[in-house]
Amino acid sequence: MTTKHEQILAYIEKLPVGDKISVRKIAKDLTVSEGTAYRAIKEAETRRLVSTIERVGTIRIELKKKEHFERLTFAEVVNIVDGQVLGGKAGLYKTLNKFVIGAMQVEDMMRYVGPSNLLIVGNRLQVHEHGLRAGAAVLVTGGFDVSEKIKKIADDLELPVISTSYDTFTVATMINRAIDDQLIKKDVLLIEDIYIPLKDTSFLQTNDFVKRYRELNQLTTHGGFPVVDASNKLVGIVTARDVIGKESHELVEKVMTKNPIAITLKTSVASASHRMIWEGIDLLPVVKDNNNLEGVISRQDVLKALQAASRQPQNGETIDDIVKQQIKVISIEEFIFEFVVTPQMTNHYGAMSYGAFSILLTETGSQTLKIRKRGESVVENMTIYYTKPIQLESILRVNVKVLEMSRKVAKMDLEVFNDKQLVGKAMITYQLLER
Repeated sequence: MTTKHEQILAYIEKLPVGDKISVRKIAKDLTVSEGTAYRAIKEAETRRLVSTIERVGTIRIELKKKEHFERLTFAEVVNIVDGQVLGGKAGLYKTLNKFVIGAMQVEDMMRYVGPSNLLIVGNRLQVHEHGLRAGAAVLVTGGFDVSEKIKKIADDLELPVISTSYDTFTVATMINRAIDDQLIKKDVLLIEDIYIPLKDTSFLQTNDFVKRYRELNQLTTHGGFPVVDASNKLVGIVTARDVIGKESHELVEKVMTKNPIAITLKTSVASASHRMIWEGIDLLPVVKDNNNLEGVISRQDVLKALQAASRQPQNGETIDDIVKQQIKVISIEEFIFEFVVTPQMTNHYGAMSYGAFSILLTETGSQTLKIRKRGESVVENMTIYYTKPIQLESILRVNVKVLEMSRKVAKMDLEVFNDKQLVGKAMITYQLLER
């Protein structure tokens, strides 16, 4: 039986793109409390099913596929630039494929303007109409209004006209930054990208017998299987340890491990790998928010995904990416690395930030493990000693010593030098993700 929360989400998902929704309307239509409706709308916003805009309301938007994640909806643009929608509200759900800055003569400008574009321009009334007629939305900078005629054209064509108090350069920078953020999100591997769906895997039901586990084990060679009840809700997991010494006619429900660790489709692969390492498990069930089983993810799937991700070019840059780009291997025999401190890695005083320094240490340790062919790892604990401030454009040398390495754990001592002066030390313990 589905909950009211799930019913509201299903209702929102079936709404036509562009429809306006409200807490009060959903509460009335589905006979639920306004609190329940509010929580469901917030969940829909997290899932990118709706977008809430100040002075406009909440509208159903098109769920973006991951390959087109770098595209923004006009609704998102309104929020990015703190804009006010002057006309064409019905088109806020549409996505833009590029933006054009209107700094030329009208005739020259229109060669670059087309459908699904965003034309960024000041109070040039003639340009507003030409842009809309060409199929583009219009973003008016400087806080200017537009004529009633333009508002009517925007409404008729369902193309938003947005006004913002920011200047053109600031607006372009803000939108570029938002697209860059989208690209970074696109690069983050989620369980939904790599999990094995329920139709392609095996599972058990509470009324199955241990005999059924052994049959599936021989058929698939998998060591563990999730267990569901009659409503497809995850209630347990059965592994080889659970059935040792058990009779074939015993119920799975009696031998299973109850309340198993599970993850959702929106969990990151990195988080799943960390969970597997810490809990020492090889299989994780994947569930929906209502705990219905969606599929499974294995340790091998996670390993392959992490290895593939490390070889992919990055579309958006995080501080981790910037730091990693500066690391050069000087000696693979002695584990010596060289590193240059760039402006993005400094604090307000021009010294290397603690965050960037921590990334440098953990990454050189991680690279050492890969040189030793130990694959993926996560930091268990780290102790850092700062001896001297590190200035901008310093060239650092990191010496890594492997103190101890077992099948599951590696301990390292790292020393950081700047022009032969010791500027920092660290002790790091890594948990290793085995095959």
